[in-house]
Amino acid sequence: MKYSRDKLHTIAFYNVENLFDTIDDPLTNDDKFTAKGERKWTYKRYYKKLKKISYVISQIGKDVSNEPPMIVGLVEVENTRVLDDLTAQKDLRKYGYRYVHYESKDERGIDTALLFRDQFFQPVNSDKYQLDFIEDDGTKDHSRDVLVVSGFLNDELVHIIVNHWPSRREGEKETRFKRIKAAETVHKAINKIKEDDKEARIIVMGDFNDNPTSESIKDHLVTTDFFNPMDELYRKGQGTLTFKKEWFLFDQIILSRNFIKKNVGIHDFLEAKIFNKRWLKTHRGKYKGSPFRTYIGPWYKGGFSDHFPIFITLTKRK
Repeated sequence: MKYSRDKLHTIAFYNVENLFDTIDDPLTNDDKFTAKGERKWTYKRYYKKLKKISYVISQIGKDVSNEPPMIVGLVEVENTRVLDDLTAQKDLRKYGYRYVHYESKDERGIDTALLFRDQFFQPVNSDKYQLDFIEDDGTKDHSRDVLVVSGFLNDELVHIIVNHWPSRREGEKETRFKRIKAAETVHKAINKIKEDDKEARIIVMGDFNDNPTSESIKDHLVTTDFFNPMDELYRKGQGTLTFKKEWFLFDQIILSRNFIKKNVGIHDFLEAKIFNKRWLKTHRGKYKGSPFRTYIGPWYKGGFSDHFPIFITLTKRK
């Protein structure tokens, strides 16, 4: 079935890879991303990154819709200053993007956030769920918050949950329990939403640092009342990032099943895609075909991000 472009709208998610300002925050470990730091993160490099990321967001879903995304979940943003500077870029300013953001206790100072266009989405409530873990040596580890934003999407109440789960840096098996705990935290948020509305329409998005087939996702996050459209993409060999030439699909958008029930609500789910245009890729060398990133190790490359964005398309009924 063919749909008119003006009846199709998109919602996106993007890990923007270390979107730091150039100012040293004495409360976080952001020293690398300063002008005198290891990455030599100057205002010129920062501004170039802002221009690139804003252009990417403005182009997501343009193949299917007349509009850029109504909503964009973001991770690896440092603070409100970065979000102010990003939404002020010319490629986003004309669309009137606003944002919801809370400071987290993440040691690097990177947070989750939600961009939205208020002509399509009007937030009515927001909250955060802090993720803390006890390490083997007894120290407490703080991770990025789970961000929950509820609002009216074209007059329909929708709940958006944005995630950036703990990484695999110390090993996949060694850190698996953290991502399982993160999944349980998401369900705490879901249960709270469902206390007021058992049929709530919920969209869970994020960089989960796990694939759709990983235990934390398939056994702990995607329960019977949710479905994961990214699972099919992963089984076809698609991914949003690479490590040692292997593709991973850590970036996912997961929806409550009432988005695929006929004649329920205003919006119906149509499809999920990875936004992996040629101009977002590295064109030569051993990283050919991978996301064109800002840095490879300590070396500045001036790219976009080490992740591709993802998006879903929703159809809108009258």
